[in-house]
This record gives sequence, C-alpha cells and structure tokens, in this order.
Amino acid sequence: MEVEILGSGTSTGVPCLGCSCEVCRSEDERDRRLRTSAIVRTDGASLLIDCGPDFRTQMLRATRQELDALLLTHSHYDHVGGIDDLRAYCRRGAFPVYAQPNVIADLKARMPYCFVEHPYPGVPQLEVHELGDREFEVAGVKVLPLPVLHYRLPVFGYRIGPMAYVTDVNHIPDSTLERMHGLEVLIIDALRQTRHLSHFSLPETLSVVRKLQPRRTYLIHMSDGMGLHADVSEKLPPGVELCYDGMLIKV
Repeated sequence: MEVEILGSGTSTGVPCLGCSCEVCRSEDERDRRLRTSAIVRTDGASLLIDCGPDFRTQMLRATRQELDALLLTHSHYDHVGGIDDLRAYCRRGAFPVYAQPNVIADLKARMPYCFVEHPYPGVPQLEVHELGDREFEVAGVKVLPLPVLHYRLPVFGYRIGPMAYVTDVNHIPDSTLERMHGLEVLIIDALRQTRHLSHFSLPETLSVVRKLQPRRTYLIHMSDGMGLHADVSEKLPPGVELCYDGMLIKV
C-alpha cells in the first residue's frame, strides 16, 4: 500500500492570505501546504480521500493521476470544493463517490447541475453511494468507516487494512478507537500547537497516539500555528512525523 499526500494544510492553506508570520514567509517547501487530501493506492486501486479546491493543482503534480473512486470525510468546502474537476474522470461513465447521507445531500444542494435528469453536456457524472458505519468495498478494496466528531459534526475517517486516515477531528469515540487498534500507519489531524474548538491540537493528537501505539504516525491538516516544519520535527516523539505535500508513505 502507498499513500500519497496531495495536501497537508488546513482550510486556509499555508501560507495564509494576509499573514506575515515566519511560517507563512518560510522558503521551506514543506511549509507550503495545500488543502488536505490523499490518494491511497492498494490492490490495484487508487482511492482519493477528499477533493478540495486545490484538487486540479494537486493532481497535476501527483506521481500518478489514475483514480477509481472518491471517499469523502465530510462536506466542508476545503474537502469538496474540487469535485467539479472530477469531470476529467467521467469520460468512461459516472465516477463513484462514497459518503455519509448528509454529505451526499449537501453535494446535491451545492451541485444540482450534476444530478438533474438531463444534465448539461460535460458536467461531472457522479455515482453516489451512501455509507453507514459498516465495512464496505470499493474497487475490490475493503474500507472500514471511522466515525468521529469535528466539534458537533459527524465526520468519517477511514481504515484500509493496517492504515487509518482521520482528519478534521476533536473527539474519537471509544467504539471508533476499538476499530483503530493494531495500526501500522496512522494519518491524523493536528491543527496547531494550541487548543481549537473543532480540531485536535498537537498535544491532543499525541495523546491519541499514546493510546493506540501505531508503528508510525503522520500529522495532517496543519495550519501556520503548528510552527516551522523543521523546528517541530526535531521535537516530535519517535515514530511521529509531520506530513508535507507530495509525501509518499509506504505501508
């Protein structure tokens, strides 16, 4: 299995518009973060997790561009704002999208032109699949939803084999933690150093890591409040790393 990190930043991206902090002024490419998204490649399938407004740019610089399906965590714009660009993947028919029912309802409200009876030629054709909290199969790959909370909003992380991907979270129920034992790789939200209403801070994320004891942990959805990549990396415990855009994680 391989996970390619398309973007590792929060909803504003980094650098943030109008900000002159040392992170936003950094010349280290690892401090330049597009909105969080990833491709999981396993068993011959390529599964996109989230499709934010930077999707086109991310795919143009990805190592490989093929995609078989989209898994959505939730419907905030930084995770769905690039779905219109999936039209490039609809030349052979409708593109499969998997999400919770409320997320699919949001997509239909935001992109009604994709779901009308007689769509305009060239718009994305989306084959939507509503998810419960049970394991499901996509392109021959078994995927287990990981229900978490993003403040009060139910969000899905996903476990695929020995890898779990959990973004936009500030609470993981015990029932979900039970689904996350025995991980080789955990990719998880860590917004900044200090507490936040709807995201784990770095100390909170490290507390989850101590509970689960994955072999390796990679942090995503980071703001400029995380600090400089080089400085923070030196202070992380063994087995924990900051993600950066374009990172390839072998599982």
